[in-house]
Amino acid sequence: MADKRDYYEVLGVPRDADDAAIKKAYRQLAKKYHPDINPGDKEAEAKFKEASEAYAILSDAEKRRQYDQFGHAAFENGGAGAGGFDFSNMGDIFGSDIFGDIFGDLFGGGRRRSSNGPMRGADVRASVRISFDEAVTGTTKQIEVVLKDTCNTCGGTGAKPGTQPETCSKCGGKGQIVFTQQSILGMMRNVQPCPDCRGTGKIIKEKCPDCYGTGYISNRRKIEVNIPAGIDNGQCVRIQGKGEPGSNGGMRGDLLVAVTITSNPLFERDGYNIFSDVHISYPTAVLGGEVKVKTVDGEVLYDVKPGTSSGTKVRLRGKGMPTIRNKEVRGDHYINLVIDIPQKLNAEQREALLAYERLLTGEEKHPKKKGLFK
Repeated sequence: MADKRDYYEVLGVPRDADDAAIKKAYRQLAKKYHPDINPGDKEAEAKFKEASEAYAILSDAEKRRQYDQFGHAAFENGGAGAGGFDFSNMGDIFGSDIFGDIFGDLFGGGRRRSSNGPMRGADVRASVRISFDEAVTGTTKQIEVVLKDTCNTCGGTGAKPGTQPETCSKCGGKGQIVFTQQSILGMMRNVQPCPDCRGTGKIIKEKCPDCYGTGYISNRRKIEVNIPAGIDNGQCVRIQGKGEPGSNGGMRGDLLVAVTITSNPLFERDGYNIFSDVHISYPTAVLGGEVKVKTVDGEVLYDVKPGTSSGTKVRLRGKGMPTIRNKEVRGDHYINLVIDIPQKLNAEQREALLAYERLLTGEEKHPKKKGLFK
């Protein structure tokens, strides 16, 4: 028994792991190392068998108790240890629950909902464009989409009036066919949709002339979309029950409307925060003073502090985008103060600046140069 790894180590679970954790760990390993997923890979096959052996012991309360007390020695005389592990009965060892969960994904079998039972319709996707301001306040838009409605001629059966769909002879109306297949696990039961009726359980001999046997008619519809304040670019608005119709009494799908927001030259957005540049004059930067700041709510006054440097960041609390869940809760607006440096000066303006510099330094450093005058 010295060459056999600890079963808990094999599954990668602690010794006090509950049944759900053991089942989850084995399911992941089984799907990863299954021989049908790794054909010809002897190492993967060995790991699959090792994990299966560990699960067979640890998933059984009595065998796990014996293993916890005696280790691998508890099964030296046959059973699930030292060459006594029987892979032909894995369905019984694992139980139908995990057997269907794991191998249904690999082989198309296992537990499946009857394909001719009620099935929800598919979702329909559409798009709408709104302005930046509309994203701030919220808006209502009308869009046109093509939706399927039940055919009035056949009442949704797909059959010509006066006739009825017939039960599929291949699957007996179940919508599924069952076949067995030999594998490393023994004989496996596989379930697939019936190829004749395509899983509906019915065969339409004479199709409806209006819907051509589909049971549905496509119509162009106008639908109002309520777009909440604070929505971001690329987010979707879900309208329940406006998608494709379901089958066999299933619910309709939903309409998913993707929102595209036109950019605004003044503002940039990051989540619920807004960013913009505010230009101020040099005297205002030096002396301080009020400047008008454009926000999504309109203009507000901001008092620039004396000696403000270019690139100073200012936070305007609660002036950003509203949140979708509560439009009363908003992000912030961050402004970047940019000092405008004049490119050309007239003689009077230049002389004033030189006088200012002389007062600061006591000397004149800038002789008259071309290009500085208007």
